[in-house]
Amino acid sequence: MLVLLLLHLAAALLAPLLVRWWGPRACYPLALVPAAALGWALTRTPAVRDGGAVVETYHWIGQLDLDVALRMTTLSWLMTLLVGGVGALVLIYCGRYFAPGTAGLPRFVAVLVAFAGAMLGLVLSDDLLLLYVFWELTTVFSYLLIGHSTERRSSRWAAAQALTVTTLGGLAMLLGFLILGGHAGSYRWSEIATAPLPGGGTLVAAVLLILTGALAKSAIVPFNGWLPVAMAAPTPVSAYLHAAAMVKAGVYLIGLLAPVLAGTGPWRPVLLTLGLVTMLAGGWAALRQCDLKLLLAYGTVSQLGLLTVTIGAGSADAALAGVAMLLAHALFKAALFLVVGIIDHDVGTRDLRELSGLGRRAPALAVVATFAAASMAGVPPLLGFVAKEAVFTALATRPVVLAGLVLGTVLTVAYSIRFLWGAFATRPGTAETTPEPVPLPMLAPPAVLAIAGLVAGPAAAALGGLLGPYAELFGPPHDTLALWHGPTPALGLSALALAGGAVLHAVRGPLAPTLARWKLPFTGNQGYEWVTHRFDRLAIEVTGATQRGSLPLYLGTVLLALVLVPGAALLSTGPWRTRITFWDTPLQLVVGLVIGVAALFAVNARRRLTAMLLVGVTGYGTAMLFVLHGAPDLALTQFLVETATIAVFVLVLRRLPERFSARPLRRSRWARRVLGVAVGVVLAGLALIASGARTAVSISTAFPALAVAEGHGRNVVNVTLVDIRAWDTMGEIAVLVVAATGVASLIFERSRTGPRPRRVEPAAVHGDRPVWLRGGATLHARRRSIVFEVVTRLLFHTIVLFSLFLLFSGHNAPGGGFSGGLVASLALAVRYLAGGRYELAEAAPVGAGTVLGAGLAIAVGGGVVSLLTTGTVLASTRVDLPLPGLGGPYLVTSIFFDVGVYLIVVGLMLDILRSLGAEIDRHIEAAGKSDRGLVVDHEGDRR
Repeated sequence: MLVLLLLHLAAALLAPLLVRWWGPRACYPLALVPAAALGWALTRTPAVRDGGAVVETYHWIGQLDLDVALRMTTLSWLMTLLVGGVGALVLIYCGRYFAPGTAGLPRFVAVLVAFAGAMLGLVLSDDLLLLYVFWELTTVFSYLLIGHSTERRSSRWAAAQALTVTTLGGLAMLLGFLILGGHAGSYRWSEIATAPLPGGGTLVAAVLLILTGALAKSAIVPFNGWLPVAMAAPTPVSAYLHAAAMVKAGVYLIGLLAPVLAGTGPWRPVLLTLGLVTMLAGGWAALRQCDLKLLLAYGTVSQLGLLTVTIGAGSADAALAGVAMLLAHALFKAALFLVVGIIDHDVGTRDLRELSGLGRRAPALAVVATFAAASMAGVPPLLGFVAKEAVFTALATRPVVLAGLVLGTVLTVAYSIRFLWGAFATRPGTAETTPEPVPLPMLAPPAVLAIAGLVAGPAAAALGGLLGPYAELFGPPHDTLALWHGPTPALGLSALALAGGAVLHAVRGPLAPTLARWKLPFTGNQGYEWVTHRFDRLAIEVTGATQRGSLPLYLGTVLLALVLVPGAALLSTGPWRTRITFWDTPLQLVVGLVIGVAALFAVNARRRLTAMLLVGVTGYGTAMLFVLHGAPDLALTQFLVETATIAVFVLVLRRLPERFSARPLRRSRWARRVLGVAVGVVLAGLALIASGARTAVSISTAFPALAVAEGHGRNVVNVTLVDIRAWDTMGEIAVLVVAATGVASLIFERSRTGPRPRRVEPAAVHGDRPVWLRGGATLHARRRSIVFEVVTRLLFHTIVLFSLFLLFSGHNAPGGGFSGGLVASLALAVRYLAGGRYELAEAAPVGAGTVLGAGLAIAVGGGVVSLLTTGTVLASTRVDLPLPGLGGPYLVTSIFFDVGVYLIVVGLMLDILRSLGAEIDRHIEAAGKSDRGLVVDHEGDRR
């Protein structure tokens, strides 16, 4: 089973390339992938025929006890046949449905194959969490398929609506899974089904949450609005997702859980009521449609309601009838959607008011559609008749439900006749439709599906034997599937439904005003729009009331909550009442006093630059505390970070007034000071509690030994970052890349990879006289310092070499990629401060995005290489270098990860210097030249 899932993944990845090579014809070889799932399921028929199961388990995420647990039983076997068989036929159909060169076709085909794989994983998952993963994958892929025509607003809206409704339902379902799995101690459904169920409100809540997800996925009232709107998708999508696959996921989940949960309180009332309402509402809406595709869409909603009622009834006979109807519906509805696609493709319209005489001009297509529609209406000897009669028999003990089903079936027969009449009948006064010849690759898929429904009817007894093990999960069934049971009440109800549907269609003329007048006050789509618009309005009101644009207000609110909630807990419980050691050495007291005094002066400072320098003193003091605590690596990093922060502050302060404003008033200043002191006290208390609350031995006690044995280094801090906790570092550097992108997007008016400042030749300014920095010649005399330029020229390369030393020595001594990158960044900052933006371009003639991308690629690539060589991601390997006479030097592969960190830090600082520095310089120059009436080019240079 895992091989099939990986095969779908590989096919989805290769599909864009194949489509670019072969065009739509690439769909033919790709159809072999879902066909392989169909063939594999057929070969496993003996294993599931007697109630057995095919099981595969692979270890995945040990921390979550999550395995790739796959299990195929009778129900999932049936769904695998549908997902694979209909998927293969739809891909064959796509080979002629789409024209060569269709926009977005490579992506469409890839997503369709990926959806087939996700749906296959969903029906084969035994672990509920794994099922949820595939559940959401089908949601995402369906969003991409429905919104395929991105240039059309209707497609985008339909995709967003389907995504919103099914995702919210999926989240509710996940909560239900967590409740069940948490109570049972396992998320394997095969184990939960044998464990005691939680009692009382816990089980009721779990059932309601799970049903919310299932009903949303299968478009049951009140979540039915998204399915008709989703008809904006290409017809192959409708045939697969909305007839045979995605919308069946909710019905499948109900069928999977019903043997265990059907006896719980809310199960039957919810499913029987909502399913019956959905069947009647969908059938009535289908009678009012003139678009053949919308007619089938509302018919699908109606049939999904029927399936929900039948499978959710929770009895053996109803379960057998339900899975038979599940198969019949997939066959006839997928075939009908594909027929509509042929009509639309060859004629150019789906409006039944514009079609006439198509049955005479396309007889083969009309025959296929007739068989499929007859099965939908429940005409013998097709499978739809067998399943519908079994439904009537199974629910005969529920007269109210049975009456509703009969009425819904009357509507089904009526809109089935309306479909055939609208698509193929000859109507006076309407010009006859002249279709193109139907290509065999387009006609064969719906024909195969229709013939399958025709053959399965007489073979109902054999089919019942295959599906019987599922029904036996509810107990021994009293009835069997058969084409002929004799003159039974169910047969009479079937005849009544056929006659009633025919009469309803016959009186369609006089009934038209009634159909137009009798409708719900609002549709499901209108309800969705009303809810989303109200949420949008609520968001605007809440944002307007809370987001006033005051950063001090936002920060004060957060800090006040911190003081009130954890601070109140500290005062009430008193966990801080313990012996406290205030310092280990008097030097720590001295440094602490310096930090406190600097903080007090920073609060009272009136100049921004003064406040920034005093805040820097507190940072350097913290670095000194690290030194006194014996943590030189942390001290080095803190020192470098503080220095880089001061450089960034300097860049920002250029665009701010020299002094703080007179506001806030004295009273509010004291309030802020009090709040600041309170926050400091609370955080100190939390730190004190956290340091003394540990009861277990810290895992970090094993890090020194692991650093040498596994990481091959003696600097525990650096080995932890690049080996022991490398995944954490990977996440942090990804955040750095995102932060750099965010900074640049806020500052740059043009692409940050656009033209850099022109290279300035010093001879153009100074003739043949030597200069220390090329960019210095471009600075105004008041901003230029020859001494600074000389010092920069002398020290720049030394600083860069020192950064490389820190990079390569950090595995065994203080340093590493982060510290080395900060030192290199400070070297670039010095070049910029000494020579301006032109000098920065001389020092780093490469885009910041390139450096960031290279760093991330090297870091990730190192992890991939270690996975291929050692089987573990981001694991370090020692490589001894054959260099005699050098004391046995060796290389640790984690150095490549450290190089990636180094480049990312340099790229981040380069992005900051070019955005907060060079780009703002350009704005200042442009504004100044415009004020003087000069012409400024796109690079800010004087012409």
